[in-house]
Amino acid sequence: MRSHETSRRRRKFDDDDPNFLKRGRLEPRLAEEPDLPETGDNWSSWDGALHGPDPRPDWVRTEHAAVDDELGMLKTGKEADVFLVRRHIPGTDKVSLLAAKRYRDGDHRLFHRDAGYLEGRRVRRSRENRAMTNRSSFGKQMIAGQWAVAEFGALSRLWQIGQASGLVRVPYPVQLIGTELMMEFVGDWDTGEAAPRLAQVRTDPDGLADLWQQMTDALSVLARAQVAHGDLSPYNTLVHDGALVLIDLPQIVDVVANPQGADFIARDVRNVAGWFTQRGLQVDADDLLDRLLHEAGLR
Repeated sequence: MRSHETSRRRRKFDDDDPNFLKRGRLEPRLAEEPDLPETGDNWSSWDGALHGPDPRPDWVRTEHAAVDDELGMLKTGKEADVFLVRRHIPGTDKVSLLAAKRYRDGDHRLFHRDAGYLEGRRVRRSRENRAMTNRSSFGKQMIAGQWAVAEFGALSRLWQIGQASGLVRVPYPVQLIGTELMMEFVGDWDTGEAAPRLAQVRTDPDGLADLWQQMTDALSVLARAQVAHGDLSPYNTLVHDGALVLIDLPQIVDVVANPQGADFIARDVRNVAGWFTQRGLQVDADDLLDRLLHEAGLR
């Protein structure tokens, strides 16, 4: 389905600000760098990475001969920057388009409300727990790694649930290396144009009602899995070919282990229900929240 060659021209991408425009550019390659492919920026980093769940989509390039081209920046944010990467086998039509999310290191990341999201997440070693609590340099690096691992795990789990149920959609998590997560690019693979955020979508009442149904289905799946997105909004939900796609899941919350779990579910419901209400759709947010809390086992 996705075997088309992708144009190599630079592309424009939007950030949270709808007027944002940024073009990425690679640093000049040093002549003395060893073992670089004849074409492309670097060899594929698939070998040695932690891989996404099976069954793997057929567009995922696992070949050792694959190379990566970095095409530009998709998004810049407080926690991470996201780049568009074309992974392909030169001279063939075996191509995939990936979104490479690179979390900032402990000295530069600006995560807000870390403590609330991290409640219920603990590592086994007391030294590491203390470092994370005290926000030492080592602790910040530990937290950065936890965000990447948490998002990779959340995407893997929800992708498998979505394949079985058809009720929730997330990008396929291709691989994880350190604090870099590479996942399926959601958008037009021919042009490199990202799918619009829900906040950017304008549709008729029937289309709006369909998107709300998809949203409630997704929230129900999360609740039954006893997790909350933690930061769900129309700005981290994409609409691709009429389908709602959840993104930005590093802060996913275990609503049973986290004492604020019910509050996180309520926040997610409030954020999305408010957007649909503002656009004229009548929704019962209180009834939805009651149902989700029951499905999560919190009532």
